[in-house]
Order: sequence, then C-alpha cells, then structure tokens
Amino acid sequence: MIRYEMVCGLSHRFEAWFPDSAACDEQQAKGLLSCPICGDREVRKAPMAPAVKRNREPASAAAADGSPAPVATASDSERLAAMMRVLRALRRHVEENFEYVGDRFPEEVRRIHYGETEARDVWGQASAHEVRELLDEGIAVLPLPSVPDYDA
Repeated sequence: MIRYEMVCGLSHRFEAWFPDSAACDEQQAKGLLSCPICGDREVRKAPMAPAVKRNREPASAAAADGSPAPVATASDSERLAAMMRVLRALRRHVEENFEYVGDRFPEEVRRIHYGETEARDVWGQASAHEVRELLDEGIAVLPLPSVPDYDA
C-alpha cells in the first residue's frame, strides 16, 4: 500500500491509501476520487516530504538541542475524543438506517448501480479486491470506520 497526501480544489488536505501509485493515477484519471470534507472531485496529489530512513542511532525522546520531544496536549486528546464520537455516530446511523447485506455487498451494490433492483442504502463486507473492482466499475463505495465504543 502507498499513502498520498491529497488536496482538493478548495485546499482541503487529506490522506489517501492505494495499492500502488498506478491505482492512484487510474482512479484520479477516472474521476473516482473526491474530497471527504466537501465532496469536490478536483483532487490531486499534494507535495509531501519523503519518508527517509537514516542509518543513525534511533531517535530519542529529546531533540538534538536537548529539549524534550513534543507531547500530546489535552486539546489533542479532546479533539481525538470528539472525532471518535463523530465516527461512532456515523457508524450507528448507518447500522440503524441502512440495510445490512453482509458479504453480498459487492453483488447488491452492483445490482443497485446497474438498475437491476431498487435504489437503497446498504452496507456490508467486501474484500480489498472486491472494493477495487467496484471502484474500477465506477461504483462509489466507502469504508465504514470500525471504532471502539469508548474513548481511550
């Protein structure tokens, strides 16, 4: 898998994962990518710093100048807890309002997409390979976040 920093036409930045760089380019060319914040389909790769492994001593908790490493603040924890609450609410909404189709998910969304059955909101399971095939067919699917029922 490869991770890219993406940016939309409204300058929202987000992270996206792909099986390889060709998959990213292909989905971008087909217009399958959209901003998770605003839905804008004008999405491109953003410049990012490369992850470089150095053959030096392992990083310590102190910076080179001797100052301590940054520590997560209470506001970071509060933001994370708020994000987890939103993700739990999203999952609860889907579970309560969408039809669960289990491992028939790829088959059902194809039938809906091609007009073989009535349009309805469904959720279920699909392998990474099945998701890739659905996206290649132009069928928009999103992962449903799996989050714990509590704040850590």
